Amino acid sequence: MAAYLFAHFIGEEKNGEQIYFSVSEDGLHWKDLNNGKPVLISQTGTCGVRDPFLVRNPHTDTIYLIATDLRIEAGRGWKDAQENGSRSIIVWETEDFVHWSKERSCEVGLPGAGDVWAPEAVYDREKEAFLVFFASKVKNEGDTEGKHRIYAAYTKDFQEFSETFLYMEKEMDVIDTTILESEGYYYRVSKDETDKRLILEKSDSLTGEFVKIDSPVLEDLVGVEGPEGYLLPDGKTWCLIADQFMAGKGYLPMLTENLSSGDFRILSPEEYDMGKTKKRHGGILQITDEEYERLLL
Repeated sequence: MAAYLFAHFIGEEKNGEQIYFSVSEDGLHWKDLNNGKPVLISQTGTCGVRDPFLVRNPHTDTIYLIATDLRIEAGRGWKDAQENGSRSIIVWETEDFVHWSKERSCEVGLPGAGDVWAPEAVYDREKEAFLVFFASKVKNEGDTEGKHRIYAAYTKDFQEFSETFLYMEKEMDVIDTTILESEGYYYRVSKDETDKRLILEKSDSLTGEFVKIDSPVLEDLVGVEGPEGYLLPDGKTWCLIADQFMAGKGYLPMLTENLSSGDFRILSPEEYDMGKTKKRHGGILQITDEEYERLLL
């Protein structure tokens, strides 16, 4: 794996809530594809998609793209989405990044839940299935009002899913999380709505207890969301990116060679280029040289 594909949306303008692609050879400098226009357009559910995420089946050539079924541009607003939004994720699949299946809607949200936000997936080798996790606002018995928690379900094919279960809960709402695997451990990076900062946690099991890792750099970053992480071409440096949504500045990359240290270095503007298109919450997948060249055609 020597290059990267970034799937993302661009905002709430017309056609902004669709799937856009960018590619990179070093994971830091990005080139927008399709002349900055959407590559995939959803005509299912709300006819809008946000927060796309890419995951590869480790045993086949199949790549899945999953996304939030949401179109804020339609005008119904955030409150309606949180309380009455789609309980489905939108799924595409491909084996070559050129020919994609028609999108399909898969209901994974709990009955009575609001929107299913920012779905991501990680392969669980013990269960030989993908753990798909997402945020939903749910009002449980005893709650005075609904609360965003992270829920999850297992799937082998992104068509049939296990029963949805509670995966993570914090004191306040939590709406974004991503999971990175390194040297036998799983690292979760989550947006905590308490103070709009990122929390770094570690566990030796996907469904085990996660322990918080102190990270002064992350704790000083305010107004960020949509964390994503990936290994750079040297195979040892992790790049963590976060969307500076509050300031409207787009993604900020941070580097570390040891996730368990919590020590990140924020890159200066001249060290990276996110491309011409303003990128909102998306997902990054490592791809081969051949796949990279195919995407450029």
